[in-house]
Amino acid sequence: MRKNAVVIRDLRVVRGDRTVIDGLRLDVPAGSVVGLLGPSGSGKTTLMRAVVGVQDKVTGTVEVLDDVAGSPALRHRVGYMTQDASVYTDLTVVQNLRYFAALAGVPSPGKAVADAVAVVDLGGHEKQRVGTLSGGERSRVSLAAALVGDPELLVLDEPTVGLDPVLRRDLWAVFRRLSAEGRTLLVSSHVMDEATQCDRLLLMRAGGLVADTTPDELLTSTGAPDAERAFLALIDAADAGSATADAGPAGTHEETAR
Repeated sequence: MRKNAVVIRDLRVVRGDRTVIDGLRLDVPAGSVVGLLGPSGSGKTTLMRAVVGVQDKVTGTVEVLDDVAGSPALRHRVGYMTQDASVYTDLTVVQNLRYFAALAGVPSPGKAVADAVAVVDLGGHEKQRVGTLSGGERSRVSLAAALVGDPELLVLDEPTVGLDPVLRRDLWAVFRRLSAEGRTLLVSSHVMDEATQCDRLLLMRAGGLVADTTPDELLTSTGAPDAERAFLALIDAADAGSATADAGPAGTHEETAR
């Protein structure tokens, strides 16, 4: 069995005159739910776009399912759900899914669409226009669109953003089921309490990796009562270390002044 679904080495992404990610190294274990957590602007979406092969100005190595990220061979093996619902509001649920099945080259689209609808619990809504669905239902259609090609790796960019706690809970139950089937999920979020739903956590800030850990290790190492305060403790420790490094050895500035 494959050890890692994603292997990233020395990833650097430049946007305009700004370096968004610089020298990132990480692994995403196969068959697990890996949470990519961090505040808005930390580089989560940029990293996910690099994984699915749609990010410009990328250097370094991004290997996905033993192939180069973005390779044509990965088209049906990787499912990508963007932050905004990437479905057509003027089409029905089934019409959307048949379209995405065709893009993925699915040989039996009817069965694939039915299976995806069942996984996300949208039975009874197949002929409903997406524009008339609730926000939570629309998110489920986007997830179904990512699933219809039967991918081995699912890359989900903040799939629960804007959803109420009940809908968030239901979507995470779906993610756990998919993982139990052997799929790998890379799920980004800035909601820290979702960390406890993951097998492994990648904590990002300012385009860098603050920690690569598990939920239990995160709480144990920081002594914090919850994931949010644990993350803040790691940020404070990283900032303190950076400040010390910038200052240099004790007395450096004074000796220079003399």
